[in-house]
Amino acid sequence: MKITTITNLEFGKMVQAASQKLNQRAEFINSLNVFPVPDGDTGTNMSLSMASGAKYEREETSTAVGDLASALAKGLLMGARGNSGVILSQIFRGFSKNVAGKDTLDANDLAEAFAAGAQTAYKAVMKPTEGTILTVIREAAGAGKKAAKTTDDIGVVMDKVVTAAEAALKSTPDLLPVLKQVGVVDSGGQGLTFVLEAFNDSLNGRVDETQDYVPDDAEMDSMIDAAHHQSVQGKLDPNDIKYGYCTEIMVRIGDGKLVDHQFDYQTFYDYLAKLGDSLLVINDDEIVKVHVHTEHPGDVMTWGQRFGALIKVKVDNMRLQQETIMEHDQEETAQATPVAPAEPAQPKIDMHGYAVISVSSGDGIATLFKGLGVTNIIAGGQTMNPSTADIVDAVNASGAEKALVLPNNKNIFLAAEQAAEVADIPVEIVHTKTISQGLTAMLAFNPEADPAANQAEMEDTLDTVISGQVTHAVRDTTIDGLEIKKDDYMGLVDGKIVITDPDRATATLDMVKAMLDEDSELVTIIYGADATKADADALAAKVQDLDSELEIEIHEGDQPVYPFLISVE
Repeated sequence: MKITTITNLEFGKMVQAASQKLNQRAEFINSLNVFPVPDGDTGTNMSLSMASGAKYEREETSTAVGDLASALAKGLLMGARGNSGVILSQIFRGFSKNVAGKDTLDANDLAEAFAAGAQTAYKAVMKPTEGTILTVIREAAGAGKKAAKTTDDIGVVMDKVVTAAEAALKSTPDLLPVLKQVGVVDSGGQGLTFVLEAFNDSLNGRVDETQDYVPDDAEMDSMIDAAHHQSVQGKLDPNDIKYGYCTEIMVRIGDGKLVDHQFDYQTFYDYLAKLGDSLLVINDDEIVKVHVHTEHPGDVMTWGQRFGALIKVKVDNMRLQQETIMEHDQEETAQATPVAPAEPAQPKIDMHGYAVISVSSGDGIATLFKGLGVTNIIAGGQTMNPSTADIVDAVNASGAEKALVLPNNKNIFLAAEQAAEVADIPVEIVHTKTISQGLTAMLAFNPEADPAANQAEMEDTLDTVISGQVTHAVRDTTIDGLEIKKDDYMGLVDGKIVITDPDRATATLDMVKAMLDEDSELVTIIYGADATKADADALAAKVQDLDSELEIEIHEGDQPVYPFLISVE
């Protein structure tokens, strides 16, 4: 069937299908990460980023595609995690700006929007690298523009877009040698290809597990909670609730004695939209799920029966619920007892209006950072990159006048930079790639200097420390001639795997040997959740045997994934 227009209905299904497909394929995408470390999380990051975008798109009440695209872009921006998630958000940022003000999209609109997305994504990366997600979107967009010159069939254009994306993805190992060395395609490019494939399957009505997004009960509950949040607030007078009955039905399409309508989404939706607000209508070929706030729940049920059999019905009186909530709040207030005054706080270092925010995992590492002047810790890092919104929230909740952010992981750089753009106060990013760099950078922090001066001074110290990380391999591979076996321990020095050994103690000591030189003075050992103080002491003794003049410090970090984080200065 020829498709010449994308309305709000088609666009919404495309977005939800893409979100679902990324969720289903996240572990596969994770498996494509070049390094066989247990924190390969490209798929997780892209899935969570797209889920945030899909949520914003679902909650947008406008029927103009331009507005829905803007909501998608905003959700992706705030939910973006990792560099792959941020680049995905930039693609749809460019896409949304290009379709701003449009009620629907034609083939040329779609092609131009993808091209704008590619352009925006390239601009967002300081040093664009070919053989990545950027290559995939550029090639896909180019094919879309070329196709739109010869046809107005959006389905045909999307076919060309996907074909080009798949070809570009297949070529990534030829453009990025490390991919060919390991034998994988680019993980971010694979994630984007899945998004485009889901768009295509949704538009062309192909049978696919991503077509016609149907949330499970938990997802539907989440969507309903969001709708309630928009319409019913904690202190709202029950008499001010316009539509008092929260009504949910589930209909088995085409079944039942009262059926006199063939199911058509738009017809079904439009009637319900006249009955109330907070409307959610989700369907596949067999089932349609409805949530609506209305004064006429019976009319909702009757309408559903004209299309099929009711297999679930739930009606709640929201005015009564609100009265109960308010009575409960009043009782809690009445029963509350005065809290004794807190002991006077100990004098703190004058931060001169600064918040210094560090991303890390592990209570011990958090303690180390706070001891050096960090004011706020965002939990995350190696196994879970925080989103743009997580960083923005930490900055805005700090109550400070200005802030510095230490990502301590290069995969958090872009999300941190996006957060700096939208935060309420001036923010500078200190581009720390490791925990060790973050701790070293804090030694140069001067609360009396302005943020830009602090950033420059702190980044100047990063070259003075060598960072080592020990973890285990999650698969067999070969990198830079180094044969790595699954479950062996690896030593990474400044992000490069230099040592592998079945024995953790041997791998760790050999890594330290690779880090030392004649100028080395201080070795800091931070042991994680999977190591003990005794393990760290044994390692320290062996390092001391290598050079009796070395100063060695040991700290408990409690970090996951990496039994040892080691720095040499």
